[in-house]
Amino acid sequence: MGRALMVLGTSSGAGKSLLVTALCRIFSNLGYDVVPFKSQNMSLNSAPSIEGGEISRAQYLQAIACRKRPSVKFNPILLKPEGNMRSQVVFMGKPIGSVSAREYMLSRKEELFRKAMEVLDGLKEDHDLVIIEGAGSPVEINLKDYDIANTRVMLHAKAKGILVTDIDRGGSFASIVGTMELLNEREREAIIGFVFNKFRGDASLLRPGFEYLERRYGKPTLGVIPYVEHRLPEEDSLAEFPKVKGEPHIQIIKLPHISNFTDFEPLHWANGVDYVTKAEEIKGDVIIIPGSKNTVEDLLWLRENGFEDAILEAHREGSFVVGICGGFQILGEKITDTVESKRGTIRGIGLLPAKTFFGKVKRTNHLRAEVLWGPAKGLAVEGYEIRFGRSTSAKPFSVITAVNGVKTFEPEGAIGKRAFGTYLHGIFHNFAFTERFLNSLWAERGLEPVSIEGWSMEEEIERLSRVVERHLDVERILEELGV
Repeated sequence: MGRALMVLGTSSGAGKSLLVTALCRIFSNLGYDVVPFKSQNMSLNSAPSIEGGEISRAQYLQAIACRKRPSVKFNPILLKPEGNMRSQVVFMGKPIGSVSAREYMLSRKEELFRKAMEVLDGLKEDHDLVIIEGAGSPVEINLKDYDIANTRVMLHAKAKGILVTDIDRGGSFASIVGTMELLNEREREAIIGFVFNKFRGDASLLRPGFEYLERRYGKPTLGVIPYVEHRLPEEDSLAEFPKVKGEPHIQIIKLPHISNFTDFEPLHWANGVDYVTKAEEIKGDVIIIPGSKNTVEDLLWLRENGFEDAILEAHREGSFVVGICGGFQILGEKITDTVESKRGTIRGIGLLPAKTFFGKVKRTNHLRAEVLWGPAKGLAVEGYEIRFGRSTSAKPFSVITAVNGVKTFEPEGAIGKRAFGTYLHGIFHNFAFTERFLNSLWAERGLEPVSIEGWSMEEEIERLSRVVERHLDVERILEELGV
């Protein structure tokens, strides 16, 4: 039977996801057979698993850190917010319904928790170590009785716990004390120590606080992790949409049901990027409509709030327009939806020669493709698809050459005049493609070519894990785990 280590946080955004990612790689490098786990995650950013279902991007990243293929077992329950206090419930990678927060708490939660714990038990049987991520704070008084992502998981798994806090926010000692005081005796006993995350400065100045915590709780501070600039996706519950100064200007429309906005992270490092919420702001050299959790509702929102006219006007004046997944569907000629919004056939914006209808089965796959569009023609790229939509176009953007490693030949996406759309989430993480796309536009303005610094997720995971390992008492953690 394997062991379990759980990372709890004093709040959302404390750094749990990235600490788990680093621990997964650290223990994998030490030779342990390690896997991640989060019983329930709420996220707009999902990714495909080896089984074909959806999991959170956080657990997807953690699986890569463990050198494992991402599995639905690592994130059995995924809640995808739909607005109006409702979420789509995804269990073991498959949607099982849409419920309000109250309905979920009173009807489905306990059943799904029991099933999730069966999955966790299986992971402990099959692996040396399971690194479990908590959610938000484990001691929210109004939620603790319903919480199936924190201390109930820790106690069920007989896991050792680490409590992490974001010291960059301030009040971290108080947040640790408050959390410990609101834990019950069994929960406090399971905690083996504290980690201070995102620290800038001289850690020796914190010693009086460490001594206080050890006197009060008999628990050591296991590490002070410095603030690290990185390019790995964070959890999106507190995600801030950045405004990166610079020219030329890339604008991404912040749809009401925006999803998978991690697609655009490479653009933040290369150019001026702005997430826009008002039609009068539309004036970018590049305008991107991102993925959507409810495509037709977001299309109607764009139309009712003046965005459609603004996009068409900007396009006439020379802006290049891109649509990713739901954004691609929105830019097409029409959408027939009897599945998601159930609104029937709706006219699209019309910049792409594509027609879309919604199937009842969601496609969630890793894809390899060959680009058919202009400056990147013939380039091999990869990404993933998560969609109900099925689209046809006389001018496809690419040909899918492999689905989950199985060879195929399937046109996808569409090319229009100064516009393209694709179902490939992660297209901009193919840096050769991104450079060719941007430089084709910059050349029109006589600008110097841009170069996106070579980067890989593997390298970023290794770099982060090395920093964490230098500042964390890994030996003490291993000793507490008894491995």
